[in-house]
Amino acid sequence: MIELVGNRAAHDAFFTAAERGGLHHAWLLAGPEGVGKASFARVAASRLLAHALDPRVPVRGGALSEEDRTAALIAAGSHPDYREMARQPKDPAKPDENLARSIPIAQVRALQPMFATKPSLSERRVVLIDAVDDLETAAANALLKNLEEPPAGTIFLLVSHAPGRLLPTIRSRCRMLRFERLSDAEVATVVRAAMPDVSDLECDALVRGGEGLPGRALAFAGLDVAALERAMAAIARDGDPSNALRGKLAKALGGKAAQHRYEAFLERAPSFIAARARERSGVALRTALGAYEAARALAAAAPGLSLDAQATVFEMGGILARLAEQDGLQSRGAMH
Repeated sequence: MIELVGNRAAHDAFFTAAERGGLHHAWLLAGPEGVGKASFARVAASRLLAHALDPRVPVRGGALSEEDRTAALIAAGSHPDYREMARQPKDPAKPDENLARSIPIAQVRALQPMFATKPSLSERRVVLIDAVDDLETAAANALLKNLEEPPAGTIFLLVSHAPGRLLPTIRSRCRMLRFERLSDAEVATVVRAAMPDVSDLECDALVRGGEGLPGRALAFAGLDVAALERAMAAIARDGDPSNALRGKLAKALGGKAAQHRYEAFLERAPSFIAARARERSGVALRTALGAYEAARALAAAAPGLSLDAQATVFEMGGILARLAEQDGLQSRGAMH
């Protein structure tokens, strides 16, 4: 059973409004991607629908048990009063790959037959969009019409990673719930709940990689992020003058089978350098900040330009080595 972790103020604001009967018809769940907005939205949706069906079920709480009728219907994708909208895979045979770039108007229009009738199981209906940022312009305008004239009993839960980019008219018709990054302890709680057998070393690495975002931490699961961190630390510490360390890392991450670890490395390297920068001052800080900018630019460009993975890892290793070069200069300066 999923327990809600962190962002207690946002959770309480929503559930308190539901308990008092003052639930706004549209909620904008705003915050960084991976912070847990969609997870909360799914729990909240199931709670609203279960309580509407049977008032003995508390509206406030974590995920419903699997035996609950509402939970079972949602899990089976057959709840008549629940719709979840997201980007669809380009190839239905590969549901986790090659998602469409946006949510087209056809998906929004597909809601209209449901809105033409009353809810089936109770007086409540929930539509969850993850994420509303992905709506095409025409789709956003079509949704706006539903927000302006909400169907009776319908609650919209709109997940947004960048609410400032939404149509002002959509934002103005929603009540906003702000989600902030979690503490390291809270992220660790989420990681351990999802991965009961995770080692302390790997859990710590996932927490660092998550940077307050449990979804991001879990995305690194199974990629041995701790080993990647050790490799980066060795290069940053010793400078790798023979190129042996970065060469070994490049070879390990250069093959197709290592694609996900390669992507994790690109995502972690700038953050790794940023953490080192926070420990420095003066010339060493300027060097670290320059390395951070270079690492961030390389990590951003590599996927879009389809740069060779092995060459990219080797280049990133060179950027990491700058930290050691500066440390060496400082050490020699201190001796004199």
